[in-house]
Amino acid sequence: MAVLDGSIANVALPTISRELSATPAESIWVVNGFQIAVTATLFAFASLGELAGFTLIYRTGVAVFTFGSLFCALSHSLPELVVSRVLQGFGASMIMGIQPSMLRGIYPPQLLGRGTGWTALTVATSAAAGPTIGGSILAVAPWPWLFMINVPIGAVLLVMSARTIPHYPPTGSLRDYDLAGAIWCGVALSAFTLGVEAIAHGGAESLVATCFLAAITALVLFVKRERRASRPLIPLELFKLRTFTLSSATSVCSYTAQGLAIVSLPFFFQTVLGRTPFEAGLILTPWPLAVAAVAPFAGRLADRKPVWILATSGLAFMAAGCALLALLPPNPSVGEIVWREIVAGLGFGFFQSPNNRELLTSVPRERGGTAGGMLATARLFGQSLGAALVAVTFGALGAKLVEAGGTHVQAIAHATPLTLWLAALVASAGAFVSALRR
Repeated sequence: MAVLDGSIANVALPTISRELSATPAESIWVVNGFQIAVTATLFAFASLGELAGFTLIYRTGVAVFTFGSLFCALSHSLPELVVSRVLQGFGASMIMGIQPSMLRGIYPPQLLGRGTGWTALTVATSAAAGPTIGGSILAVAPWPWLFMINVPIGAVLLVMSARTIPHYPPTGSLRDYDLAGAIWCGVALSAFTLGVEAIAHGGAESLVATCFLAAITALVLFVKRERRASRPLIPLELFKLRTFTLSSATSVCSYTAQGLAIVSLPFFFQTVLGRTPFEAGLILTPWPLAVAAVAPFAGRLADRKPVWILATSGLAFMAAGCALLALLPPNPSVGEIVWREIVAGLGFGFFQSPNNRELLTSVPRERGGTAGGMLATARLFGQSLGAALVAVTFGALGAKLVEAGGTHVQAIAHATPLTLWLAALVASAGAFVSALRR
């Protein structure tokens, strides 16, 4: 539910803006409110889980997400819906920030890769199914049912989790919680996300500059705070751990490369190849399905084989798939596109599960929440960075071609291979960094 609701509302934005008498620019906050709430609070809730106990924060997250979904469905104005989506995002952040750390307590060390594999399968299939499920619900019901469907599922999950989720006792006092660090971290991540969204939607240069300046300032203040905090939100000494740092860096590279490809390809399918949004979604589906198919197997393999070999091979395979997509012929068939996407998806899936396992086990058990927060933040940060790079590339090449008398279609046709080559380059850089873990 937490991953699915990051994208399920995208297809409903035109309907929501029309029925709530909002402009398309205003309705985008239905998506942005959720994403910013998740990104800004992942580390905050992960650290809180270390102190108060993962079980409490996880179940609270399910309850908050469920109530947020109910309030979304009952909203009668855009401000109400955006506030409800922010509440829903807080619940999703509790779930996604805590869940990876809980795996380490549920699975024995020799089987942890299997757990991360199933998680990767869940994330991949949920991300792929979001737009499709959203479109299917809208075909038979009004938009509030996009959110109402979560309410009975969340209620059942609360009952199930009381019986199945093991008890994780508190490890400290809430008086030790680094509230100032959580605030500065949240401001930095929120400002960065807003800056990325401003770039993606053609915002004013002054707004973009303000957002990134605020992000850098908050990051500097956050680092200063962490250096003197008695129990920091993110212990900076963890970055002295070679495995933790390299696993985090490769994770950011992988999701940045994936963001570059996943965001740019739909523009190419619709604008250059003339496909409908539904057809473009179907053509793109083999990528996440390939991830889902290989992730559990890669996770089990990571319990027996060196992670650096599996992860490096996966990223190299992903880079090859992105390069093959960049070399597509001018008018490719669906088959020519699909097999290249499968190559990239298999590579990403083969990388993801082993790398997640390595990241979770690279820190002391008492800082498992930090590792889980880093894992989720790397995904969202990388995807946002990839989307921003697509916007910059499309905007720069588009402006040059339009000035030279070219068309919008020609601009997308020239820009898409460049973004895919950039994705291949970022994935290759990630493979290089991953190999340093040998």
